[in-house]
Amino acid sequence: MAGVTQGPLVLLAMLLCFSVFLSGIASYPSTVNASNPAYGTHIIAKVEQETETSPNLRPEGQAPASFTVKWGTTVKDSGDIVVQVTRAWAPLGADRFYQLVTLQPNSYFTNNGFFRVLPGFVVQFGINGTPLISGEWNGANATIKDDPVLRSNTIGMMSYAAAGPNTRTTQVFINLGDNSRLDGMGFAPFAKVIQGMDVVQKIFSGYKELPNQGLIYSQGDEYLKKKFPLLDYIVSTTVTTVTE
Repeated sequence: MAGVTQGPLVLLAMLLCFSVFLSGIASYPSTVNASNPAYGTHIIAKVEQETETSPNLRPEGQAPASFTVKWGTTVKDSGDIVVQVTRAWAPLGADRFYQLVTLQPNSYFTNNGFFRVLPGFVVQFGINGTPLISGEWNGANATIKDDPVLRSNTIGMMSYAAAGPNTRTTQVFINLGDNSRLDGMGFAPFAKVIQGMDVVQKIFSGYKELPNQGLIYSQGDEYLKKKFPLLDYIVSTTVTTVTE
């Protein structure tokens, strides 16, 4: 008789463990990396590499001690979002962010869609709408090492999304609530929203995390605008108030 009842109990235990595993995946800001597509909220086919030769789009450079970035958005009847970066909080993250926002001829974040919006949790973005550009900044050769966590992921703080240790590239998220539990997972805040948090809270959230990150990398804005027409975007980027 013991053999008859043991099978269902083992199966039930396995199902419970799998349920906990899935809830863990969905509970942190993750990225899908072309070199490791199994990470993130979607299991995707490997993103095909660009066939044409791409230019060197990743300039090196150290960020100022502090600087602010103003983003104009498509959020209806709202103003700008202004974030202040403090390099001392997370030097490697700040340096990468400065490279991205000062990229020429256009900032990396301009025309980025807010592709993952979970009310009370995070707003995630940071995949350029042009696959040639996003591909240059994605993958193993574009990652930066982790910074120590010196600040907490409370509301308005901004950190990088990641697919595991030392996998940060370009995707960032703004905390919509107290996510201090993320501190112990290695998500190191490097900036804070100092103006326009009300705008952040109004970013369209109807699609939640439906947009497939792998398809954004491979098809860019064409995919987002066709499949998710109500998505909000960053339309302008201005770097201001630089303190050396």
